[in-house]
Amino acid sequence: MDVGAQYNPRTVEEVFRDFKGRRAGMIKALTTDVEEFYQQCDPEKENLCLYGFPSEQWEVNLPAEEVPPELPEPALGINFARDGMQEKDWLSLVAVHSDAWLLSVAFYFGARFGFDKADRKRLFNMINELPTIFEVVTGTAKKQAKDKSSVSNHSSNKSKTNSKRGSEPQGRYPKTMQAKEEEEDGFEEEDEEEHGETLCGACGENYAADEFWICCDVCEKWFHGKCVKITPARAEHIKQYKCPSCSNKRARP
Repeated sequence: MDVGAQYNPRTVEEVFRDFKGRRAGMIKALTTDVEEFYQQCDPEKENLCLYGFPSEQWEVNLPAEEVPPELPEPALGINFARDGMQEKDWLSLVAVHSDAWLLSVAFYFGARFGFDKADRKRLFNMINELPTIFEVVTGTAKKQAKDKSSVSNHSSNKSKTNSKRGSEPQGRYPKTMQAKEEEEDGFEEEDEEEHGETLCGACGENYAADEFWICCDVCEKWFHGKCVKITPARAEHIKQYKCPSCSNKRARP
């Protein structure tokens, strides 16, 4: 497999786009596509790796045969540990190695195309603005955003809590960010500031006012509708929404 054959990013912006695409694909594997990812990581198979692609797709495959490879290789043999530990711990471990691989690929491009000190620093700062895959998978990113929001905007948090309590009798309907905004017109400016700290449980990106979001009634994580393939029309008919991760949770053999 030649994961670097499609194109070679040469500028800081191009490398960052490459990073974001690969990161999004790997986050999908470990969150919304976790059931499929789990099944593909069969411990009976040979050493397997998780690859992310600039197109935001992911793949579990054998490592590249060429030595040295076209790009740095991700962690080898992730499938062997699958049944030897709790699933959440295994996914967290894969997430940590995935973060390390993404950084190595990004700075491989930087070294290959002669990024100077200022370029490397700018690239790292751009990358550092995004939550790590580990933070997204473990929910740490959401907790950090909440902590930051509670310190910087306590009054906004209070208004959100009050409005949420007021809407609880209608709790049989799934919570959506758009519906929530309609209920909180009186706090529109404060609400927008706080939601800016909300991260999608699938892709890890921030909330934007013009996007449809939906909240899982089990884990209470928010998701872009497009990330979990839920439209506003479909959400109207869902009494209790469960995200892909919560829907797929079951006892492992």
